[in-house]
Amino acid sequence: MQIAKNTIIVILCLLLIPITAVTTAAVKQSFADGSNFVFSGGPLVDGQLYSGPEPDWSFVNDIPTIELQLIDPPATRTIWTVEHAGKLYVWSGYMGTTIGRIWKQWPLQAEADGRALLRIDGIRYERQLRRIKSGPELDGIASAITGKYPSRTTRSAVENGDVWLFEAEPRG
Repeated sequence: MQIAKNTIIVILCLLLIPITAVTTAAVKQSFADGSNFVFSGGPLVDGQLYSGPEPDWSFVNDIPTIELQLIDPPATRTIWTVEHAGKLYVWSGYMGTTIGRIWKQWPLQAEADGRALLRIDGIRYERQLRRIKSGPELDGIASAITGKYPSRTTRSAVENGDVWLFEAEPRG
């Protein structure tokens, strides 16, 4: 009986090592300037704040990911983005599932308060995220997304709420 008890204690202690390591990394990253590919990060601080005319966003089609920080709450995540017809878009899949809604809180937060800060190639852009639920532009945006990423985003997925699509408009 004592051997079984000691074995269970050793196994539990060994399981605590990776749990503690992951938790520590997540907490540490939450105070960092920006996110990494695994954990959300803190507010975007580094990088020049863009001012000037609306950029030609076509350059994002050659960039795999960008950093997105909502103003409220000020957490950063790494996401996919695409340009279509001169406009910048971000989106979140799996929103039609319970797990997706629990896992991905940022779309709900962005719908409530769309003020955002994007960092792309070290430059920060103030934006307003506006959810798009329908419209003729959805076919072109979905085509741009699936042409760039291994995504199954379609017009009907956006219209059904399985994918939440946001245009990153100029703020103010």
